[in-house]
Amino acid sequence: MPDNKFGGVIRTSYMDSIPWWPEKVKPPAGAPNILYVLLDDTGFAQLGCYGSRIPTPNMDAIAESGIRYRNFHTCALCSPTRASLLTGCDNHTLGYSYLSSFDLGFPSLCSKIDQKFGLLSETLQQSGYATFCVGKWHLCRENEMGGAGPFDSWPLSKGFDKFYGFMNGATSQFYPDLYQDNSIIDAPKTPEEGYHLSSDLVDHAIKYISTEKATYPDKPFFCHLAFGAMHAPLHAPQEYVDKFSGVFDEGYEEYRKYVFKCQKEIGIIPENAELTEINDLVRPWQTLNAEEKKLFSHYMELFAAYLNYTDEQLGRLLDYLKKIGQYDNTMIVLLSDNGASAEGGVDGCFNELHHYLSGEWEGKLNNEKYKGLGGSDSYPLYPRGWAWAGNTPLKMYKTWVHEGGIRVPCIISYPNLIKDAGGIRDQYHYVTDLYATVLDVCGVKQPEMIKGVRQEKKPGISMKYTFDDKNAPRRRRVQFSEMFGNRSIWCDGWKAVADHTVSPTFDNDKWELYNTDEDFSEMHDLAEQYPEKLHELIHLWWKEAGTYGALPLLESPFKHLNGFNLNNAFKFAPAENVKHYRFYPEMDISAPIPRMTNKSFVITARAEYKKGYEGILYCCGFTVGGYTLYIENDKLCFFYNYLGERNTAVVSEAGLPEGEHDFTFSFVNTCPGSGYGYVMVDGKQSGGTVQFEDSLFSVKNGFAVGRYATGPINLEHHGKQNHFAYPGTICYIDLDMDKPENDADRVLALEKELETE
Repeated sequence: MPDNKFGGVIRTSYMDSIPWWPEKVKPPAGAPNILYVLLDDTGFAQLGCYGSRIPTPNMDAIAESGIRYRNFHTCALCSPTRASLLTGCDNHTLGYSYLSSFDLGFPSLCSKIDQKFGLLSETLQQSGYATFCVGKWHLCRENEMGGAGPFDSWPLSKGFDKFYGFMNGATSQFYPDLYQDNSIIDAPKTPEEGYHLSSDLVDHAIKYISTEKATYPDKPFFCHLAFGAMHAPLHAPQEYVDKFSGVFDEGYEEYRKYVFKCQKEIGIIPENAELTEINDLVRPWQTLNAEEKKLFSHYMELFAAYLNYTDEQLGRLLDYLKKIGQYDNTMIVLLSDNGASAEGGVDGCFNELHHYLSGEWEGKLNNEKYKGLGGSDSYPLYPRGWAWAGNTPLKMYKTWVHEGGIRVPCIISYPNLIKDAGGIRDQYHYVTDLYATVLDVCGVKQPEMIKGVRQEKKPGISMKYTFDDKNAPRRRRVQFSEMFGNRSIWCDGWKAVADHTVSPTFDNDKWELYNTDEDFSEMHDLAEQYPEKLHELIHLWWKEAGTYGALPLLESPFKHLNGFNLNNAFKFAPAENVKHYRFYPEMDISAPIPRMTNKSFVITARAEYKKGYEGILYCCGFTVGGYTLYIENDKLCFFYNYLGERNTAVVSEAGLPEGEHDFTFSFVNTCPGSGYGYVMVDGKQSGGTVQFEDSLFSVKNGFAVGRYATGPINLEHHGKQNHFAYPGTICYIDLDMDKPENDADRVLALEKELETE
């Protein structure tokens, strides 16, 4: 009797039965490959084909074979844009009003994409595509990034067949926190061996595409290639940095004038566009002394080298597509996730993590740091003036919803379909529109169900209508934006925008009004001239915010540093109730660890020791910040690298006993920002007590037992082989935060000890 699901006939004998095979899922005939190239923190004016002086010949070549958009917008921050790009939905609706790292306890701030908002990768995967994610993900909560998962927000659970890259918002390009599929791995080489992440990512993109096309030549692919570039840290091989020596010595104000002129010549901005004036977040170039000018120029040399190097790596992928005859049948979408970043502050920074984690800005760079700028022991970002130049001719930066934060480069190439090679388009579009565009071009319908879950309607508008007709009337009518309380609403060419001032209320923010059809760079505030139009748009903003679930609003970390610190911003986050952790040397590197800021704790390594053994027992962090417990020169050592600024070391007396012992570091927190530490062997203090001026034990990556996870925390350990792995047996590491002793009594004892010394 035939089965309802089985199309053949089953009889007693195999030879008498009629076999049947289900039809394989195939994409529509002629469906193209899809290649997303996603840049990070790249401003409107930072690519050569958008007016930059930085050579980007390969990105420019994509524009020459396709079309550039000059009125394309994103969400002003990385995670929100990435969520919207891959789902075609508003970032607030998705739970990504902020970065993916934390769940702040509200629907718009939960950082978890519900299954009813299926990703493009899931849609294409069940339509017969091969799917690869290479590079930055940043759509997973920080406490779910460890080797034990949960994995429901990792790429392989979101429709990608393969993943190679990093999970968080940024990583060292020389010592990356690297993942492959659902595993945490080591980088294949060291910086000394020529390693750089951009090259590694392209190697894997080529490998995945090559393997797929060799096995299933007719099966199209979707490759989501998301570089770490151009987000901090500005890391590039030295020979690329040398290429740009002296190129930016004129300063950012003169450079903007050069870019502005080029932009008009190539038509990427309209003839009536005006160059916005300097704002009070930027130091005028003429106010800098000679030493500062040299430093500021060097920061931009690092940025240019990083972009130029990344462009060259992308060129290898484009050349490969041409080599295998797939370039013309590949739809390439290249864009940035937001405008250029002002996170480097007015002076730039050697270590961007410093002000994020400490709530303070770095001081003046000494000569040693200047020499190391851009190297593997730095985590730099350029001064804000170069971000201002990178957004020429627009106002403001990443996280602002003025055009400098949300208007970005967007290039689409598909030689088999787009015939207006080198064309420019002016229609207003938003990042959610790319999802609809890809499905439209591929001939794939939005599925009603993905993995058994009914799908929500996507709000995006296909951009395909712009491919053949540069004068086609725009189809998007309204777009609202919000980031850190900065708010804007665009409707039929009019835009209202509020630059939020950090305060207890959002009611006092000043709203501005612009006619963007006539005023490309928001130069002329028409709020007083057209108060009724402004009132209409403000009302529309609240309506759209309600529709997409934008509340509650956060404060900006870049306008008032003390208004955004990790303790205040996450005051509603559930407390970590676990007080005792046990870690094993067989664990994955870079697993999440508990927050230890302003807490007393004890770290104990139960390990075997023989004379001559040296190596890491436990560590958390990397070259620009972290702490480690290790044995060296027959001594037990604890070393704390405070964000690359200061080091504190605690060292035992010489002559560790052989055999299996408890090697311990104990820290007593006395007040926020300080405490005392000492090391012990088998519960007995060995060596003196050391006062810590910095108790910021909050580094959340680079965790490892028995070795460094990535780069060395103690920079004197550069050159140590095999991540300075400990050669003896480590049984386990215990971390206790349940106050095993009376802090008050211990503080008094320690203070007496220090006075005696």
